[in-house]
Amino acid sequence: MSTSRPKPSPTRPDPTHSPARGKPDSSNDVLPGLYIVATPIGNARDITLRALDVLRDVDVIACEDTRVTSKLMTLHDIDTPLISYHDHNARRVLPSLIERLKNGERVAQVSDAGTPLIADPGYRLVNACRDANIPVTAIPGASSVTTALVAAGIATDRFTFVGFVPTKAGERTTWLRDVLATPGTIVAFESAKRLPASLKAVASEGPNRDMAVCRELTKRFEEVRRGTAADLAEHYDQAGPPKGEVVLVIGGAALEDVVIDDAVLDAALIEALAQYRVKDAAQAVAESFGVSRKRVYARALQVSKPETE
Repeated sequence: MSTSRPKPSPTRPDPTHSPARGKPDSSNDVLPGLYIVATPIGNARDITLRALDVLRDVDVIACEDTRVTSKLMTLHDIDTPLISYHDHNARRVLPSLIERLKNGERVAQVSDAGTPLIADPGYRLVNACRDANIPVTAIPGASSVTTALVAAGIATDRFTFVGFVPTKAGERTTWLRDVLATPGTIVAFESAKRLPASLKAVASEGPNRDMAVCRELTKRFEEVRRGTAADLAEHYDQAGPPKGEVVLVIGGAALEDVVIDDAVLDAALIEALAQYRVKDAAQAVAESFGVSRKRVYARALQVSKPETE
């Protein structure tokens, strides 16, 4: 006597995941609109499955350099047309992209490496889409900012990305003084050629500041060199400029070192004292500005009558 096996219960598909597939026919999944797609910063395999789906299915890919992007597209067998879109031709190309989007096309925007719009002018296209009520979807992925931050081993609970270090010495010095007053960790881009000069500038302002020089991230010769600003400045002064892409990670200023004018604190304290006691007002303002509570409390005593705690 034979028995039949029970049929397995059907499994409800997860709408948040796409099934594994080769060259997909998922054009219905990518709706009309602009897609900001992150691409690898070095290792070509650091691209998401979702990003590949979008790049295959859109009608056109707007990229900084078609020669750079075409290499990645060839590697992943993607034949979507490419169009050059960068800072120098944006005024001419942007209107045509917006017109295509208004006509219901699907456009992906990529940079040469990493997440678009980070330290590049690509936000103009997103801004134009928002003004025209065109849907914009961000496809997350690789970023040298966050990759350097987590590889450096420096505090990550609060950080500020400040873009590229100024090229001129005078501008760099003024810029660094402002940046180094930031209480959180600082992430900046710098060219390998100018790295020794920038490290000397940081060391002159804060020789004991904890730093990391992150070079060639995700690539074959990736290196993260950690030390004080003075140590790193000395190393690269002797070794000379390294090769490759560089991201600097700089430890934040101590609370006592944060430069906030007393007038700014006083104005905030006057407003806070209208609602709180001196002690509570000082704590609220100190937390708001990221400065030492001791300093703010001293200012609070000067701008108000002493209260009995």
